[in-house]
Amino acid sequence: MTTRLFRNISHLATFDDAGTEITDGAILIRDNVIEAVGATAELGDSQADEVLDLSGHIVMPGMVNIHHHMYQNLTRVMVQDDELLVWLKTLYPIWSHLDDEAMGVSARVAMAELIASGCTTTSDHLYILPNNCTLDSTIDAAREIGMRFHAARGAMSRGESQGGLPPDRCVEKEDDILKDAERLIGEYHDNSRHSMSRIILAPCSPFSVTPDLMKDAAALARRHPGVRLHSHLAEDLFEEDYCHDVYGMRSVGFAESVNWLGPDVWFAHSIFMTGEEIDLFAETGTGVAHCPSANMRCGQGIAKIREMLDKGVNVGLGVDGSASNDTSNMFMEARLAMMLQRVAPNKYLSEKPGGRGGFGGTPSALSAREALTMATRGSAAILGRDDIGYLAPGMSADFIAVKLRQLGLSGTKRDPLAALVMCGPFKVDYSFINGREIITQGEFRDVDIPAWLEKHEDVMDRIYSH
Repeated sequence: MTTRLFRNISHLATFDDAGTEITDGAILIRDNVIEAVGATAELGDSQADEVLDLSGHIVMPGMVNIHHHMYQNLTRVMVQDDELLVWLKTLYPIWSHLDDEAMGVSARVAMAELIASGCTTTSDHLYILPNNCTLDSTIDAAREIGMRFHAARGAMSRGESQGGLPPDRCVEKEDDILKDAERLIGEYHDNSRHSMSRIILAPCSPFSVTPDLMKDAAALARRHPGVRLHSHLAEDLFEEDYCHDVYGMRSVGFAESVNWLGPDVWFAHSIFMTGEEIDLFAETGTGVAHCPSANMRCGQGIAKIREMLDKGVNVGLGVDGSASNDTSNMFMEARLAMMLQRVAPNKYLSEKPGGRGGFGGTPSALSAREALTMATRGSAAILGRDDIGYLAPGMSADFIAVKLRQLGLSGTKRDPLAALVMCGPFKVDYSFINGREIITQGEFRDVDIPAWLEKHEDVMDRIYSH
């Protein structure tokens, strides 16, 4: 067994239940698990096989990304000025040419971006699998780079000929989807503590699958401990119109009708929800992945995150796909999540006598620490993890360190943790995932990023040649 001691940490933010922050902190890990957290004065003389001095750094838990479409970094900066419906219809035909090689290299590039921006655990919602594409290639990518990975077996089964939005060549047969999902669970799903690989079942959206697939996927997931459910919901007004016209109900009503509410379910975006629907999410434990960059990029609206948090909804952060973001930076998502709530329509002001309501918000709508809590503990809880998201004995050794003496962080000694959000985005100087050192002094240790980028460019050129 190997022990490592990290000491002289200038500012250590644990995100534990008490919100403990330590000046001159230390962490002792044994293999892949944290053994002790405290002050250097308490732990600094601990016997360890290796000692790393992190003076001049702020350390916090690795962030957890709960919504992504990694393959989309092959189609960045396209459809820059149109609504989501046009965006999708333009990109579906391009995505229909993707193959397994494209999935693998795009996942590697996406994971490297995430790790560099402070993420140590991610999910990926892979819902389009044309040609020979498999989820296996993205799982292989996570194992190669060393990322903790929740792979979402997405799917589209309702093409244009059946009244859905995607072209028929982009959809799969529902029996094949469920059979492959069962295979993936058997081969890759590890529900043990400190697991590096879990499977999620994730039919794409109300306008691209049938109610039967939603029900069957839910039943399949619930036969296997720890297999969770994920989809898009209430993302855009055309989705609300679709659900009304096809199902005779709102999108949240549709989710309820197919058994997709509960503590094992979370949805991406959830912008167009009423107060009653937010109450329903809180009552059932249904989670939300907030993706502020993508929501602004596509002009969809502002999710009611303050109201959700106040009512007890589980909320985490996601970067969303790199064709609708167009990056994979968790510090940026935390920053924008905080800023966006401060300009959101403020229902509390309108309820007060003489309140002005409307836009204008309030500076206290969402704090920097709340944004980072969503990115760590909030996201971890939604994934069903009790071993990541904060730093304490018995937790997985997933944490990041950012150098404080750098451009952009000068003058932030009063509150270096808030500075990671308010002054960012930043890249990490150290990243440890499951006790493994992935980034050292700002550089990846064991992977050839330039070679991945070259391969990515070659694959992109091939895809666009069709």
